[in-house]
Amino acid sequence: MQFSEKWLRSLCNPAIDSDALCHLLTMAGLEVEEVEPVAPAFSGVVVAQVVSFEKHPDADKLKVCRVDVGQGEPLQIVCGAPNVVIGMKAPCAMVGANLPGFAIKAAKLRGVESFGMMCSAEELGMTQDHDGLLVLPDDAPVGADIRDYLALDDRKITIKLTPNRADCLSLAGVARELAALTDTPLTLPATPAVAPVHDAVRPVRLDAPEACPRYAGRIVRNVNAAAATPEWMRQRLLRCGVRSISAVVDITNYVMLELGQPMHAFDNDKLAGDIHVRMPRAGDSLELLNGQTVEPTAGSLLIADEARLLALAGVMGGEQSGVTNATRNVFLESAFFQPDAIVGRARALGFSSDASHRFERGVDFALAQIAMERATALLVEICGGEPGPVQVAEVADKVPVRQAVAFRPARARQVLGIEVADAAMQAGFERLGMSVKGDGAQMWVTAPSYRFDIAIEEDLIEEVARIVGYDNIPPVAPQAGIRMLPLPEASQSPSRVRRTVAARGYQEVITYAFVEEVWERDFAGNTEPVRLANPIASHLAVMRSSLIGGLVGTLASNQRHRADRVRLFEIGRCFVRNAAAVPVAGYEQPVRLAGLAWGPVAHEQWGQASRKVDFYDVKADVEHLLGDGASFEAAVHPALHPGRSARVSLGGKTVGFVGELHPAWVQKYDLGTAPIVFELELDAVLARQVPQYSEIARLPAVTRDIALVLNSDIPAARLLAVLKGASAEIVRSIEVFDVYSGKGLEPETRSIALRVVLQHTERTLEEQEIDQAVQALITAAGEQLGGQLRA
Repeated sequence: MQFSEKWLRSLCNPAIDSDALCHLLTMAGLEVEEVEPVAPAFSGVVVAQVVSFEKHPDADKLKVCRVDVGQGEPLQIVCGAPNVVIGMKAPCAMVGANLPGFAIKAAKLRGVESFGMMCSAEELGMTQDHDGLLVLPDDAPVGADIRDYLALDDRKITIKLTPNRADCLSLAGVARELAALTDTPLTLPATPAVAPVHDAVRPVRLDAPEACPRYAGRIVRNVNAAAATPEWMRQRLLRCGVRSISAVVDITNYVMLELGQPMHAFDNDKLAGDIHVRMPRAGDSLELLNGQTVEPTAGSLLIADEARLLALAGVMGGEQSGVTNATRNVFLESAFFQPDAIVGRARALGFSSDASHRFERGVDFALAQIAMERATALLVEICGGEPGPVQVAEVADKVPVRQAVAFRPARARQVLGIEVADAAMQAGFERLGMSVKGDGAQMWVTAPSYRFDIAIEEDLIEEVARIVGYDNIPPVAPQAGIRMLPLPEASQSPSRVRRTVAARGYQEVITYAFVEEVWERDFAGNTEPVRLANPIASHLAVMRSSLIGGLVGTLASNQRHRADRVRLFEIGRCFVRNAAAVPVAGYEQPVRLAGLAWGPVAHEQWGQASRKVDFYDVKADVEHLLGDGASFEAAVHPALHPGRSARVSLGGKTVGFVGELHPAWVQKYDLGTAPIVFELELDAVLARQVPQYSEIARLPAVTRDIALVLNSDIPAARLLAVLKGASAEIVRSIEVFDVYSGKGLEPETRSIALRVVLQHTERTLEEQEIDQAVQALITAAGEQLGGQLRA
């Protein structure tokens, strides 16, 4: 919302300077975003009138003018402006004047003396829609300082409003706030009823009263639509960022800016029969004032007559029924539209309008007839005309009603942390236009019709804070007792997990939760991802169900920057369809930890030979995160190389996967060589194993090596599980140290060599019990897996 400070001060003029005024508005929630002068500083420019002119003897485009500047004898000024005519009034910079960027001196132009300079708007640092001198009204006083005459010491103030403060989208709204904050008198424009001089009316039918419960219309006959807009009105419109179009349109825009009520003017001679406020019908089409032809969608509120559509209600009028300079009879419209009926309609058509910006946030439902009288008075004053009676159509039970809100002064003091007297709160509410009943422990406060944002007690407490002034509320740090909460020993925090993964050489990344749909198909096999209703970019249209895509995309970016070794990890939320999921029905949102390793195991160095990272390097990282209870089983995953990938389980439950990226995706994403990736459920990583104390043996351990021949399809992890289940108390550990297949073994078999460590904490083991313990292992392998001791 941009407005003229001078216009604002004509409604409410507190005894504070411009900077203080802007600070006050900002601290009241009306953030002043920008303040700029109407024109830059200059001096020595007056209103002048061209008395006569003749062509320059030595220049075709120059004229030698005689200019009256109110100082007796006219001045001779050489001017090249194309719009110079005898009798016109325009700004003239006298000798000695200082204009933006240069000073005016007496000079000779092609041999002819010139004692000043006639000025355009651009030369004064202003703007104008056409070239040439700035043309001033005929009644401009010759010799007057142009800064005073055009009020160029004015400033344009732009405030950034939150959507709930639509009441301040007008000068009257901002002035009401300023008056309440400073306890300064408020002088709003008088809006007495304009007496009708004829009885012609156009009936209005509210066919959609839920969307439009109140509509006012008035016929004004014999209007001079070609009349010029007064300079004072043009200035105010321009300084509010609104371009002057024609007198009738300018008047409706002026009333909108002044009071906050958008209005529209139709050419009454182009209308047929009654006015209908209705919803769309099959075949409806409308050409708007911006030249765009639309076919209204369901739910779009329309203004129509008996023959055709006239306007998109609350958004923009139609081209075929709009006023022109030839218009003689005008039908003025002023209505209240429910915000829900207007919101999003203009945006769906790819544009915005001042009317829709206001209606979709909420316009005062009691303002329609007041604005009608104000607009009629201005129209008759500027364009003449004969007004008829105001025709108001209304469905009373659909018009909003402001309910009284209970307010407890003691509660306000408790929330704000300051002492404010009950009487001061009541006075503040009344200055804001609210009615107050009751006193003491509880008040009942009713907001005015223009305040859509007062519904609960907290809204009123906020009003108290605004009236007191946020900068007058002392900042007091909250005080509370701090209690140390117990942290289960068997769990760890995500930050600890991050430090653990980083300590193993990985770098954390944070990628978008919305990803390319092709990533979901390639890396998760997901053909039905969760789709975004309004993606920030067309290619980021779905939510991720795996973190792998983001890591691969980051790897590709690093490769393009010549990185030769990459270690990445991310902890993030994924999004998966699940009909039984809670708290969001139909969607599960697990948090996962994923990692990626690519390139050599270590940076190039003299201490070890360079080799590429492989499955077992990353498997060791996963084992470090999950502890000894993790098991790995060959499995197929859409993102991974068949035969080089494994399912990760913990306590019999699958918690993730690890493996080499599928060759097809390595080629598709131009990675060169395959990275090794893993993805784990974060909850499984957070639940760590607690170390258990065991007595340290004082006696040496005994080692036995055995080799068992088993079918090749039996994994070593299964063999170890069987042996550990059959281990005697003296067996301390069993580890695989060799695997062999080939000559000397049957096809489809392999030999797994194991090292068994045996030890007792208090005595030396005897050979017999050692042999029994080892034989128990061999027997268990034979009975459960068909294993035999290798000869």
